[in-house]
Amino acid sequence: MAAKQRDGLHPGTGRQGAERIDSAIAGAVGAAIKQGFVVGREVLVGSIPGIVVGYNIAAVGTFLGKSYPLVVRTELGVTKCALKEVSLV
Repeated sequence: MAAKQRDGLHPGTGRQGAERIDSAIAGAVGAAIKQGFVVGREVLVGSIPGIVVGYNIAAVGTFLGKSYPLVVRTELGVTKCALKEVSLV
């Protein structure tokens, strides 16, 4: 049995895969903005007050932008948040 020839790309990566990831991140950030989570907005992360300081556009790593689109500063530090983890004040 011959070894499978590889082209160096993982499934779902490359130009088309990257475009899908970018689109998913843009959709998550857009949904956050439409719900009122704009930069400078006061929010609660659980019961901890914070301020939205930006949007997570990470396409690799543990906290991907499509799942955790918000970057929030609290008294405990800066964190990436999912929309279900935060509420508007």
